[in-house]
Amino acid sequence: MNAQNITPKQLGYRFPAEWEPHRATWLSFPKNTDTWENRLEKVYPSYFKFIEKIAESEKVCINAHNNGLITLIRQKLNDLEIKENNIELYAHATDDSWCRDHGPTFLKHPNTHKKAIVDWEYNAWGGKYPPFNSDNAIPSKIGKVLELPIFKPKIVMEGGSVEVNGQGALLTSESCLLNNNRNPHLSKSDIEKYLIDYYCVEQIMWLKDGIIGDDTDGHIDDTTRFVSADTVLTCIEHNSEDANYEPLKANYERLTKLKFLNGKPINIIELPMPDAVYSEGERLPASYANFYITNKYVIVPTYRCSLDDTALNIISGAFKNREVIGIDSTEIIWGLGSFHCLSQQEPE
Repeated sequence: MNAQNITPKQLGYRFPAEWEPHRATWLSFPKNTDTWENRLEKVYPSYFKFIEKIAESEKVCINAHNNGLITLIRQKLNDLEIKENNIELYAHATDDSWCRDHGPTFLKHPNTHKKAIVDWEYNAWGGKYPPFNSDNAIPSKIGKVLELPIFKPKIVMEGGSVEVNGQGALLTSESCLLNNNRNPHLSKSDIEKYLIDYYCVEQIMWLKDGIIGDDTDGHIDDTTRFVSADTVLTCIEHNSEDANYEPLKANYERLTKLKFLNGKPINIIELPMPDAVYSEGERLPASYANFYITNKYVIVPTYRCSLDDTALNIISGAFKNREVIGIDSTEIIWGLGSFHCLSQQEPE
């Protein structure tokens, strides 16, 4: 079923905030040697711990490139003594592992509680990493499996480029969504209309840039995250000599000036950046903001850094009703993303 002539907002759908109840989390299992080279075995310990922690409180649905990969996943789960009863494996061909960006946007209707999918176009962050046809097909495959209506806006959009509070506000960044490598035919106001119509929000709030090393052109999920309807955690770089100092300072200053439609300012909690993480001289996009909220936990990437505990304590203070846990992301960040980039929530 394809719903083409009317927008989900017109039909009354909404895009729930990440902290609202999930039925499942969707992942696309890492297998791309262009991304991971020979590091997949190093990535697996943290990745499977991520799977295990999600599965404690919701389904984990994994897109696995083929039956051979499904066999490998089952073997690893068995070796690690991770129970498979909350894990579902789907032979869905993929190009890479960043399900936040190529996976579906799940909407839910507040009255009927029925779900739908938005299937945005996906071009691997401006055509940087071809091929991406298999990833672009993932939302429709999931919609078919779940027998959900599918909306197709026919513009490029990535899940990591937006943050919502579940109450009508959406945060995003100019450096990503206004980049000519996404939708050069659309103006800023055109893009806002698509965001409002398909994320079912009332207000678009723009920050400027992302962090150094982020090949997505500045995804918001590496800098600023809603933790409640009126509060964000935003990254701050305290070292004025660091390349992230100025862009994060500019984002913070812009946040202080933004107001919700009711006139109230955003409550801002500062989150430090980890020490810079490098690989072969390349700055990697390490950030504590790339956490993922499950029904039970907030899963935070850590980097074997002196600021790990500080960040975990700050995030714990923002989530009173969830346990905050750190999982080492030092190997995963080599692929230029972390736990939020890897995951996409499906509401209950």
